[in-house]
Amino acid sequence: MAKRSKAYRAAAAKIEDRLYAPAEAIALAKEINPSSIDTTVEVAMRLSVDPRKADQMVRGTANLPHGTGKTARVVVFATGDNAAAAEEAGADFVGSDDLVERIQGGWTDFDAAVASPDMMGLVGRLGKILGPRNLMPNPRTGTVTPNVAQAVKDIKGGKIDFRVDRHANLHFIIGNTSFTAEQLTENYATALDEIIRLKPSAAKGRYITKSTVATTFGPGVPVDPNVTRVLPEDDE
Repeated sequence: MAKRSKAYRAAAAKIEDRLYAPAEAIALAKEINPSSIDTTVEVAMRLSVDPRKADQMVRGTANLPHGTGKTARVVVFATGDNAAAAEEAGADFVGSDDLVERIQGGWTDFDAAVASPDMMGLVGRLGKILGPRNLMPNPRTGTVTPNVAQAVKDIKGGKIDFRVDRHANLHFIIGNTSFTAEQLTENYATALDEIIRLKPSAAKGRYITKSTVATTFGPGVPVDPNVTRVLPEDDE
């Protein structure tokens, strides 16, 4: 086990042996962040699902109201008017056969991929490359769409993609440490609402069994998984 730094251990010592409400956990994670640079704030959850079963796979997207704190690099597989629209929307790379060849050559320096439906026969060749990296365009996440321009705008504007892994864990970012605690809490609430909406009917027992929030270099602060009504206005 790697030895933790003195700053990390000092931060971890400030976490009490209890579960925190989401807003409280996020504020504490910011407060005890051991790094002086602007880092990512991440959430990790354990779900009571069996990802090996198709009817218990949890995968979706959420448009965070305050963005993610970084500008995603987006590639678009499109031709003609769709290609022009994608470029106008701010896509970093747009192409068809040429883009496929570039990726087959080992280039994956991007954060998201979008494709128009007519391009999926071509893009399908990249399944073994993009699939393991969670970059394969998929209708369920809105990345296979005739409106490629809107998909690019959504991703650039703070859309996140989450997918439960084979151990039933779910990871996603809610912003940077430079965000206010209120902004991070609102982003968390938006993502949480979507995760709860996607709860499989086959999932048994408590859906979210464990949750933590942490900065990139900081310790995880345990979040009470029973608290799903995050924002104050929910209680009015």
